[in-house]
Amino acid sequence: MNKFSLFVLSLILVFFTSCQFSENIYINEDGSGKMEFSFDGSELMQMAGDKMSEGSEEKEIDSTFSFKDIFEEKRDSISKLSKEEQSKLKALEDFSMHMLMSAENKKMKMELFTDFKDANELRDMFTALNSASNLQGKGTSKLNDPNNPFSSMATGGNTDLKYSYNNGVFKRTVKVKDAELQKQVTDSLGPAAMMFANSKYKLNYHFPRKIKSVSKEGALFSEDRKSVTVEYGLIEYMKDPEVMNLEVVLED
Repeated sequence: MNKFSLFVLSLILVFFTSCQFSENIYINEDGSGKMEFSFDGSELMQMAGDKMSEGSEEKEIDSTFSFKDIFEEKRDSISKLSKEEQSKLKALEDFSMHMLMSAENKKMKMELFTDFKDANELRDMFTALNSASNLQGKGTSKLNDPNNPFSSMATGGNTDLKYSYNNGVFKRTVKVKDAELQKQVTDSLGPAAMMFANSKYKLNYHFPRKIKSVSKEGALFSEDRKSVTVEYGLIEYMKDPEVMNLEVVLED
């Protein structure tokens, strides 16, 4: 694997623990659209100074690449994974990533995105990141790993996240499978919880028609009322993923 791709995959794990998340979904009238996850680690970059880029030749990055290309480069390693893990990676081939990093300007941003034909088949971002981390050659990333609180949010972990869009009604539904296990995962954060204290998770959803109602109080609407933004504290989401259940009803 080339140095750039390896560097990017290493940074994915950094973003796992220190960034601002935005989940952006654009839905067309026929249910197709685009899904994009944005990660802003600029604050971490500023706090870490030059340490973030030590040991790397990649000081300035502005690049877009597809996971399909990375999987091709790592096909030998992937062939050694279990059939289940190979299947998870196969499902991510349509994802692409744009990465911007500037050591001089202390900027670090990533966007993971894909087009979809049916909103009911949308995938969660944590599955994508958890699966991608397997390509580092350090063993398979584990679900419900106490050292990685986001691993419980990936498909197959302790939460089940589904999206649906039918008859003008969009739903984001999260179900926690085991409340005690979820508590163990979040309790294991300990002092590391301070890293997440100021982190936010924003939902930015865009629709082809005006929004009639949203199930969450405090939601912000665009001027044309076709877009809605809902913001949560990242710690709040980790402790209780179901808090981000959302229903958006569009006008006829």
